[in-house]
Amino acid sequence: IKAIEAKKDRALANKETLVVAGALVMKKAKEMGVEILPVDSEHSAIFQSLNGYNEEDVSKIILTASGGPFRGKNIEELKNVTVKDALKHPKWNMGQKISIDSATLMNKGLEVIEAHFLFNCPYENIEVVVHPQGIIHSMVEYNDASVIA
Repeated sequence: IKAIEAKKDRALANKETLVVAGALVMKKAKEMGVEILPVDSEHSAIFQSLNGYNEEDVSKIILTASGGPFRGKNIEELKNVTVKDALKHPKWNMGQKISIDSATLMNKGLEVIEAHFLFNCPYENIEVVVHPQGIIHSMVEYNDASVIA
């Protein structure tokens, strides 16, 4: 909050700030005329896709998820997974906490909350799709059905 009160645009490199205090942070940023610039890949891609468009032009925001190490597993297979299994992400090499959050899709839930506050987008207009290749990190669909990814 103190950084925002300095009236300089801020780069945001974590989701926890907005998950915990998104309404407060974004309200203060608006009051101070400060832009919050997302660094994380999904939200940075959304930010770039929104450049030059008005908020009311957006139909929905789409975040992608690789599906993690348990994608395609059936219920019986999931009964026997271990922490070691959860740490083996098929696409990304990450730390332990983020790997577990990713494997359980908790991280994606946090990213939805972050997108809600960062882009002033209602939760019902934020979708998550599984994209195992991990090439596209997010997309913005506009009211005219065009999509920028």
